[in-house]
Amino acid sequence: MKNEQDIPKILIVEDEVRVLQFIKQGLEENGFEVDYAYDGECGRKLAFSKKYDLIVLDVIIPQLNGLELCKKIRETDKSIKILMLTALGTLNDKLEGFEAGVDDYLVKPFDFPELLARVKVLLKRAPGNIEENTSSDHIIRVADMELNTYTKRVKRGGKEIRLTAKEYALLELLCINKNRVLSKVEIAEKIWDITFDTGTNVIEVYINFLRKKIDHDFELKLLHTLVGLGYTIKDI
Repeated sequence: MKNEQDIPKILIVEDEVRVLQFIKQGLEENGFEVDYAYDGECGRKLAFSKKYDLIVLDVIIPQLNGLELCKKIRETDKSIKILMLTALGTLNDKLEGFEAGVDDYLVKPFDFPELLARVKVLLKRAPGNIEENTSSDHIIRVADMELNTYTKRVKRGGKEIRLTAKEYALLELLCINKNRVLSKVEIAEKIWDITFDTGTNVIEVYINFLRKKIDHDFELKLLHTLVGLGYTIKDI
């Protein structure tokens, strides 16, 4: 039987009553402790007054929208996982959310099993819910960067680097294939589970996100673009 302290605590911020009750009931039936708010300001007060493992956050909510609330939370808490709900499923909408600090996106309407699966994946990646495992079996090193595939944490020069779920997945793919060039087609299939569309720049956008986080403050650049071929992580 789980100790009360071991039960994951989730905050839902959603102004559609039926959607909120649907999510709340499903999460509670699956053993989660759930609090909720109908607007961004109330959600902000709850998020700053209690420790949550994950926040399910709608984009369009009264008083303080989801993106602004996410940014405020990220100013003081880099570790809490945030799953954004939105009726706006365009690439630009998603990128705006990821830039604000969102870990994953779920487009409405959705089935509860899909939401539950996303929640479980995000909680597994939360540092507070898994033991730090520094076994060499779980560590990938590229120069002075260290990627722990067990805890999903990344450090460079001893400094922890905060990544979204997609950024981490892309970096892990590149590190596993260290010194090998990966094409856009291969990256799109393995990270986004889509056939690469030459009309989208999503891969370039995420490469730039990673470059800013893992290379910007360091003299040795690890992430390289080979024009017309793809991308690679190099430690030589």
